[in-house]
Amino acid sequence: MGSSFAFPLSQGTRPARHCKTSFGARDFGGFQDCFFRDRPMDTARIAVVGAGVVGLSTAVCISKLVPQCSVTIISDKFTPDTTSDVAAGMLIPHTYPDTPIHTQKQWFRETFNHLFAIANSAEAGDAGVHLVSGWQIFQSTPTEEVPFWADVVLGFRRMTEAELKKFPQYVFGQAFTTLKCECPAYLPWLEKRIKGSGGWMLTRRIDDLWELYPSFDIVVNCSGLGSRQLAGDSKIFPVRGQVLQVQAPWVEHFIRDGSGLTYIYPGTSHVTLGGTRQKGDWNLSPDAENSREILSRCCALEPSLHGACNIREKVGLRPYRPGVRLQTELLARDGRRLPVVHHYGHGSGGISVHWGTALEAARLVSECVHVLRTPIPKSKL
Repeated sequence: MGSSFAFPLSQGTRPARHCKTSFGARDFGGFQDCFFRDRPMDTARIAVVGAGVVGLSTAVCISKLVPQCSVTIISDKFTPDTTSDVAAGMLIPHTYPDTPIHTQKQWFRETFNHLFAIANSAEAGDAGVHLVSGWQIFQSTPTEEVPFWADVVLGFRRMTEAELKKFPQYVFGQAFTTLKCECPAYLPWLEKRIKGSGGWMLTRRIDDLWELYPSFDIVVNCSGLGSRQLAGDSKIFPVRGQVLQVQAPWVEHFIRDGSGLTYIYPGTSHVTLGGTRQKGDWNLSPDAENSREILSRCCALEPSLHGACNIREKVGLRPYRPGVRLQTELLARDGRRLPVVHHYGHGSGGISVHWGTALEAARLVSECVHVLRTPIPKSKL
């Protein structure tokens, strides 16, 4: 994006307020008058569309990294009703075929370090972040015995023959300690930080990013599957995931089949059993046959789960894409220009890399703000 355009910035000095509210009008005129009156003249007005873990973490990073900006999160759904709230939240990276491995490792390392600091702080309980140890097991030796993320997690090693006796159908395994980030706690924790830095929450469905013009100077699109419509992106599609949440407090170690399809993830309030990976399926209703299959597969790995109780079914649609879209786009219509930073398409790996990609998105926003504040050079006569 070049430096040949500029946008008017909001004015005033009134301190930021925060709320979660709803607007029915199709334009943001009233919103702009209410929220931005009396702000400093060079305050950049930034809208983040989407309130899952990607949208909220991006808003926090923007507030930290971009000086003199106001951040408003706009979404039709907030926690506990987001896709992120269904995620098990284990930090075990998914591989994106269209993204260089060194980039994926950086995203994962930055996310791990961020959450590890929280896990070692007094905020750990409120944020829902804690360490968990366990095994990833394979029915045949994988091509890559040591994955790219092995030196980021803690204590990564090959499982011993004695350990593998617990899983008679498996011939190879990896033991390590990683982090679990429980979004029903983590998302409200992020919201609290956004509000504490003067951010706003606005409950509203956006059907066209141009609805946000001219009330906002920059839009950050973290809408996940909504980007099929908002960004016209046909590369993104749902991968349906169904899980069971059960009471089995004796299960303390995670167990994950190397395929990623079957897993047992213990948490603070329940154990998550998974899962399904149904491409192109938009169905958000639990399927009884899926639940029976999940329970059967997990009991085969951990027979004690036959004694689990209080079984609840959850469904989420992962926003899958061959690679995360982290990109600036300058929208133009009838002489108007609207810079958009796209940040979506994390699929099943969102929790594992969310902070790393949010930092990158915030850097792209910072570049846009710099352009906004750069005067347009006068043409020479």
